[in-house]
Amino acid sequence: MTTSQLEAQSPPGAARRQGRRGIALTVIAACQLMVVLDATIVNIALPHIQDALSFSTTDLSWVLSAYTLTFGGLLLLGGRAGDILGRRRVFISGILVFTLASLLGGLAQEPWQLLAARALQGVGGAIASPTSLALITTTFPEGPQRNRAFGVFAAVSAGGGAIGLLTGGMLTEWLDWRWVFFVNVPIGVLIAVLAPMYINESEKHPGRFDVSGALTSTLGMASLVYGFIRASEEGWRDSLTVSSFGAAVVLLAAFVLIEMRAKEPITPLRMFADRNRSGTYLIMLSLAAAMVGMFFFIVLFVQNVLDYSPIESGLAFLPVTVAIIAGAGLSQRLLPVLGPKPFMITGSTLTGIGLFWQTFISSDSSYVSGVLGPMFLFGFGMGLNFVTLTLTAVSGVAQHEAGAASGLLNASQQVGGSLGLSILVTVFGTASRNEAETQLPSFMAQATPEQKAKFAETHELPAPWGHEVLTHGISTAFTAAVAMAVLALLTAVLVIRVRRSDLDALSGKASAGGPGA
Repeated sequence: MTTSQLEAQSPPGAARRQGRRGIALTVIAACQLMVVLDATIVNIALPHIQDALSFSTTDLSWVLSAYTLTFGGLLLLGGRAGDILGRRRVFISGILVFTLASLLGGLAQEPWQLLAARALQGVGGAIASPTSLALITTTFPEGPQRNRAFGVFAAVSAGGGAIGLLTGGMLTEWLDWRWVFFVNVPIGVLIAVLAPMYINESEKHPGRFDVSGALTSTLGMASLVYGFIRASEEGWRDSLTVSSFGAAVVLLAAFVLIEMRAKEPITPLRMFADRNRSGTYLIMLSLAAAMVGMFFFIVLFVQNVLDYSPIESGLAFLPVTVAIIAGAGLSQRLLPVLGPKPFMITGSTLTGIGLFWQTFISSDSSYVSGVLGPMFLFGFGMGLNFVTLTLTAVSGVAQHEAGAASGLLNASQQVGGSLGLSILVTVFGTASRNEAETQLPSFMAQATPEQKAKFAETHELPAPWGHEVLTHGISTAFTAAVAMAVLALLTAVLVIRVRRSDLDALSGKASAGGPGA
């Protein structure tokens, strides 16, 4: 039988080249890597962006926030869209939006153009990311094959942040900051071309969009994130900060009420009735909050205190990528035997120890003593958790709700990262201001006239006084990050319960329904 005859007999939406699941997984993982990587790839390029487009320091923070706000706020809508319209179709649409936004970001000539492009990137990522995870559940049968696919997906998700820092450093130093955006264009086009060739379209489930639920959840989460970001810049008593938190409370409460009454809710609240799944979302939110903060502050330390170049800064994060991959591989092999709880407990403990170690960072710390050791512990713990959390979140969910389940997991990670970073930056800012007041008398007594003149202009203390201020703020911020890891650990110990059906499902022995209620 010829290829054309086989294609003629294939059901509508079938991949043109079926049976090549390895290539399908590569396409799905490449999308996730591109989306996750873009959350950090611009970090190292920020000083170059500031100089090129004349950003103020305050406005520069929105290069990161514009992406995380739209990404985190629209993830639930993206997952629901895949369930209703078909996951492959929505997946490709998200990739094309993301690719176009990347091109516009690289071509930006004004600050507002770059911020608009970053927000549009977040929209594309929110559409593509939840459908990419859901496509695994429809491409691979439950059991060992799906577990291995989740292992690859989770390793990519966990390591994407560190890979983004390395890639951003190389592109910025060797080419130009604009290439941190341009690099997505050929990759995105290739993914959009390969997806219909190797990935089957999912079954469409008739329904309509929960527009009111989507709007209230998106605006509510955006208000909450913005409130924390505003607090880090203007303080907790700022009127706009208070208003943002008030709006978040009202909108999120309205969202819950709407979902309770909606016939076709964007987020079926019954998914939270499963304590394992609810606990998984909380652990993901807590650990993501700590992880984004860790990357952010260590970048500040290695660039400003250790005086690393962009590419040296990126290389400094390679060990955490190796540690994440090692932890993910170990959990993938042993998860069917031991179940999820031991990995959640061990992983959360290791991340907490790594963060606690970093509370001792100082201006005298070296890369080995202040960064490498704690970062490796942290990364290995995150690797143990990412595979476990990814599998637990979608295990046993009905096919037509897989998009919503994966959307919630992704939203927990993205919103957790945004909120966590804002909280840690607020702690950092308060501690830094207090330390600056402590260092000021010493500076005024020892500084040269040139240093005093520059301080009067910039209000920033130079080294070594500035290094003391920075490292004190970082170490204090890591104290708050430890509390986030402790919350994850307590959730793993007190909330997660392992049943025989869970272990059977992980081993591929359970029925298609997975774990029971």
